[in-house]
Amino acid sequence: MSGNPRASTHGRLVALLLLTVVGMFGFGFALVPLYDVFCEVTGFGGRTSGTPARDVETTVDTDRLVAVELVANVNDGLAWDFRPATARIRVHPGQAYTTSFFAKNNAGRAVVGQAVPSVTPGEAAAHFKKTECFCFTQQRFEPGEARDMPLRFVVDPALDEKIEVLTLSYTFFEAKTARADPAAAGF
Repeated sequence: MSGNPRASTHGRLVALLLLTVVGMFGFGFALVPLYDVFCEVTGFGGRTSGTPARDVETTVDTDRLVAVELVANVNDGLAWDFRPATARIRVHPGQAYTTSFFAKNNAGRAVVGQAVPSVTPGEAAAHFKKTECFCFTQQRFEPGEARDMPLRFVVDPALDEKIEVLTLSYTFFEAKTARADPAAAGF
């Protein structure tokens, strides 16, 4: 019966289907890091760069104002107070602005946190340039410790003129692996 052509066809089909399943699993597993790279490069999905902007446009567009709304969130399970010093700032594209966010650790233990930024609308993310941000490094807070953390940014004048309001939202998460920079901890 080993010479049965139908049995060899079934064997090849089973092998092909198994190979397809393994390939699909591998592709699905690779999608997350590929999507992260895509979002980092394009600013798609509201993700901003995790490093300071180096080449920031210096021409200020004084004829235009863009509203920047600042939102602060804390992930469930993190006993922190976290809020922006100012909820809304009207900015001229190309001009540098400085504001801050207040954070306090209400837990009875030291906690290392990481702020993750997001900009909406998504197409504005590539035009929101942070030159100084607490989100670039993990932040260690001792029990009861509170501090203001600076944010310095520029909205690129190349931002589409149809966009009049953009929202910068931070969510603080507890870092599972602490990599806190001791110099960054004492603003």
